[in-house]
Amino acid sequence: MEAIARIRNLRGSARKARLVLDIIRGKNVPEAQRILQFSKKRMARNVAKLLNSAIANATVKEGKIDIDNMIVEKVFADDGPIMKRNRPRAQGRATIIRKRTCHISLGIAEKE
Repeated sequence: MEAIARIRNLRGSARKARLVLDIIRGKNVPEAQRILQFSKKRMARNVAKLLNSAIANATVKEGKIDIDNMIVEKVFADDGPIMKRNRPRAQGRATIIRKRTCHISLGIAEKE
């Protein structure tokens, strides 16, 4: 049994999200929840919400599930749209500030 949860247009770069995602990839779900709970990264809060959403999706899909028997199977972050803002600089010039977003997908599945 497999369940997937996605979040789109999340503020924060995909590169920073991948740092958090690489830590929980392949771990069982309770261990991943503990890792995210005590992580100092800002993106960890959003990934924890996404993991809880995937658990809820699995519960709705299957009924009662054993969370201890589930692992974080596939998890990845892609770049989203970039918001471009101008910042004034010297002598009437302007530079572009890129406010990045990302899309994160997280899938959990039962252990074999």
